[in-house]
Order: sequence, then C-alpha cells, then structure tokens
Amino acid sequence: MTTSVGSSALVALLRSWPLSPARGAPEGDEATAFVRGAVRHGLAGFVAHAVGQVGWELPADSSALLRRESLTGAARSLQVKALLLKSLEALASEGIVPVSLKGYGLALRLYPDPLQRATRDVDLLVSRGEVETAVRSLTGLGLTARPTRDGRHADLDSHHLELEGKAGLVELHFRALAGWGRALEGDALVSRAVEGALEGQRVRWLCPEDEAVYLALHASHHLLQRLAWLFDLKLLAARGLDWDRVVEGARGTGLPQLVFHGWEVARRLLGAPVPEAALEALAPPWWQRRLARRFFTEERLVETELVRSRPRWMAAKLLLAPEPGAMLRYALRRLDTAIRPPSDR
Repeated sequence: MTTSVGSSALVALLRSWPLSPARGAPEGDEATAFVRGAVRHGLAGFVAHAVGQVGWELPADSSALLRRESLTGAARSLQVKALLLKSLEALASEGIVPVSLKGYGLALRLYPDPLQRATRDVDLLVSRGEVETAVRSLTGLGLTARPTRDGRHADLDSHHLELEGKAGLVELHFRALAGWGRALEGDALVSRAVEGALEGQRVRWLCPEDEAVYLALHASHHLLQRLAWLFDLKLLAARGLDWDRVVEGARGTGLPQLVFHGWEVARRLLGAPVPEAALEALAPPWWQRRLARRFFTEERLVETELVRSRPRWMAAKLLLAPEPGAMLRYALRRLDTAIRPPSDR
C-alpha cells in the first residue's frame, strides 16, 4: 500500500479544529498531497478557511491550488443552492415542505460558511404520500425523472427518485437510505423533523438525533470513504446530542453496528466528542470491530483505498454486514438486475 505523505497534515487539521494543530504546516510534496486530499474528500473550501484560521502558510503553488479548488467548489455549491431554493419554492406551491438531507442545508447549519463543503446535488425527503405530487412539481422546473437502477427490485432496494436537468440533479427520497439489504424508511423521520427556513423558504431538518443516526449510516453505507462525512459528524456532535436517543434511534433502524462504525471512526480519527457508553451500546461483535479497525485506518481512509479496489470494497461490505443473509439477498438482486435489465431501460 502506498504511503500518503499528506495524510497526517489533513487529519491533524480536522482533528484539532477549532484549535490549532500541534504540528506545523506541510511543505513541498506533503503540501501538494495535503491540498489534493482536501479536494478528494470534499473539504477544499473548509481547509482553505482553516489554514488561514490556524496560521499555516503553504507554499505558493499549493496555496494557489487550494484557492482555485475552493472557488470551484463554492461556485458548484452556489448552483446547488439555486436549485434547492427553486425546488423548495415549487414544492411549497403544492403545500409540501420537504426535509433537506445532507448537502447545502447541512453545511449551512454546521460550517462557518455553507460554501466551504462540497456538494453536487439536492437531496430532499418527503413522505410516501407526497411523492407523486412532488415529482410533478419538480418536473415543472425542467427536470426529467431517470429510470431506476434497481429494476424489478425497486420496491425493496430503491430509496429515491432522480430528477435531472440543466439546473442539476435532485434526489427525491421516500426512504432516507437503502443498503446492506435493509432500508431506513422516511415517513417516521419526516414526522419528527423540525421546521426551518432557507432564505425565506420553508424547509425541514431532521431532528438532531435522527440526523446523527442518518449521517452515520450514510457514511458507513459508503464505507467512510470521504472525510467530509466524518467531519460532519464531529461538527454535529459539537452542537450537543442526546446520546440515549441516538442509541435508541440507531437500534430502531436494525443497523446499530453501522452507526457505530461512523461514530467510532469520527471519534478515533477526528476527535468527535462521542461518549464511550454510546459506542459500547452500538458496538458490533469483537471480530467485526477488529476488521473495521483494519479497513478504516487513517492511511486507508485518506487514500480512499476501498473505492480504488472493487474486490476490497465487496469484501468490506460482506464482512461488516450486520445481517449477512440480508446482504447476500441484496447482492443476488443486484446481480439479477444486471443480468435481466427491465425492458424499458
């Protein structure tokens, strides 16, 4: 495995935030790797801000690269924000106030500036009964629904509809998440969501404890391959959480082990303030904890090693699955879809 000279600098900066790292600014090749890592993990904008706040001085070429990437990411986030506002307005005309998941809405609440965290699309959660009306409303923005990638198994494995157009991509969720052979249904989350506002538009956010569960599940679903997802958890925890309710909510999903992985690595790698008792209550069997420690090392996560190796990705998914039988059935459904695609594809 190739060693990344920039990994310690990037993780050190995120771990110490909002304080200054004990180590000094990266130099030379390490500085280049540091900036590229920040970009790869969707945090170029935040890292540019943090570097200034802690007083690090990067080499001129690395500093210029970080600034360019930060501005590029901010411009992309502004496009997503524009689509988010249009979507909220269109849905409001039908009396629908969706839950904004992840993305710009999360960055607005957690980061010093919402443009500091990379985002590429709009994720909205509505109740099952609102889906048809919501789709009709969003297609009025010039968006077209994509065919589902789950084929004849969509009822079991789909969690959102994708609507795309020149303005960008909206993922309209009726489930918060589907993966590992299980699904996190959306209606209960919508019923507990809290009212908010985004530039005059009504919106809902997941209640903090639901968000703590959802964000950890989402990160684990993607095998923690983006440090931004772990840093989101750190920033969310810093705002204060009722950890008894987090544990209760995680157990209610049937996937508490996956919530554990997200929060355990966020604490171990980035210093997220997570009580030991909460992790113990969510922990998988000892052998899965040991495997996770091997999959989710600092070096491997910074290098996004699992993304680069399909066999390792699949091995990690199978070995860390809380219900191997459900995971196997899901894999067989995916294989069936690949072999026998629907005729309207």
